[in-house]
Amino acid sequence: MFIQAITLFPEMFASITEYGVTGRAFKQNLWQFAAINPRQFADNKLGYIDDRPFGGGPGMIMMASPIQTAIDAAKQHYKQHSIGQPENSRVVYLSPQGAPLNHAKVQALSRLDNLVLLCGRYEGIDERVLQTSVDEEISIGDFVVSGGELPAMMLMDAVLRLLPNVLGDSASAEQDSFANGLLDCPHYTRPTEFQGMSVPEVLKSGNHALIAEWRLEQSLRRTLQRRPELLDGRCLLPQEARLLDKIRLEQEQQA
Repeated sequence: MFIQAITLFPEMFASITEYGVTGRAFKQNLWQFAAINPRQFADNKLGYIDDRPFGGGPGMIMMASPIQTAIDAAKQHYKQHSIGQPENSRVVYLSPQGAPLNHAKVQALSRLDNLVLLCGRYEGIDERVLQTSVDEEISIGDFVVSGGELPAMMLMDAVLRLLPNVLGDSASAEQDSFANGLLDCPHYTRPTEFQGMSVPEVLKSGNHALIAEWRLEQSLRRTLQRRPELLDGRCLLPQEARLLDKIRLEQEQQA
C-alpha cells in the first residue's frame, strides 16, 4: 500500500514511519509513504499558500492552486511508482465535517492500493478543491484540532494494522473492539493478584470453550453498558441472544 500525505508539516509523520508496529512495517517495506508539502507549489517567494476568506471572517483559507497542484503531484507520483491499479486509489480530506471513521471504513481503505490524505490547516481549504479533487471527507470525532496531521496518522495506524504481516499476530486485529461489531472484552496477564484483585478463574481454567463464552459475554456487557447503539439492529447469533438475555435479566433483578 502506498500512502501519501499532503501536509505543511511532513516531519510530523516520522512518528508513524519510525516507531511502533507501523514503523517496523515501514522498514520491512510492507507499505510505502511520501509527504508532499504544498508550499513548494506556492506562487510567491515567501511560500504563502493561504489568504483571507471572501466575505470576511476570522482566520485564513488554504488557497486552491497549491493544494490542487499537490494533489496532482500525488497522483502522478503514484503512477510513477506503479503500485497496484490506478483506479484503486482515493483522495481523503480529514475534516470534522466528514463521515465518522469506523471499522467498516477502515477495512475498505485497507483494500486500496493508494491513499492520498489531505491535511488542512487554518480555517480550512478552498471549497472548489474539495468539490473537484477530493473523493471523500472523513472525521475522527465531533471535535476540532489544529490540523489534519494527527487525524491522518490515526487513520493510517488503523488502516495499516489491517494489512498482511503488519501485526505480529493477525488474530490481534480480528479480536479488536469493533472488529465483530462489539467492544473488546477485558484482558489480564501476570501477576494473578494485583491490589487485591484476582484474574477471573475461568481464564485460568484451560477450558477454551468456557473462556470463549466468557469473553463473548464480557464483550456484550461492555457494549451494552458503554455503546448500546452498537447493538441496535444487530443480527444476533443464538449464543449472543442467549447471553444478552441473561445480562439484561441480571440488570433487571439488580434494579
